[in-house]
Amino acid sequence: MSHPIVHAEIRSADPDSTRAFFGELFGWTYPPGAFAGYTYVESGTPNALAAGIGPLQGGNPMVTFFVGVQDLDAAIADALRLGGSLVQEATRVPGVAFALIADPAGHVVGLSQQP
Repeated sequence: MSHPIVHAEIRSADPDSTRAFFGELFGWTYPPGAFAGYTYVESGTPNALAAGIGPLQGGNPMVTFFVGVQDLDAAIADALRLGGSLVQEATRVPGVAFALIADPAGHVVGLSQQP
């Protein structure tokens, strides 16, 4: 079973400033996202990796990527069994469920389950 990287994300204490910076630097635009304060990144490249910029979600500023999994809860359990930790509890919004885990060294990676 494959587990592709399906999404990348910048979480910022000031997402509007972050969007302004990268918009000016790279020409990105920002369609609305799944919840208030969150936007997707439109890079101008067809079929580019899906990405977003949004507010902090109970943590520090970060850049991370999300790996597609078939069963979010099972993947979290496996990460914990292997010595990792849960950084952000499973969250479910229309069209996706996601969580953040860290490996034993503290590297944060997202998990994403789509219906």
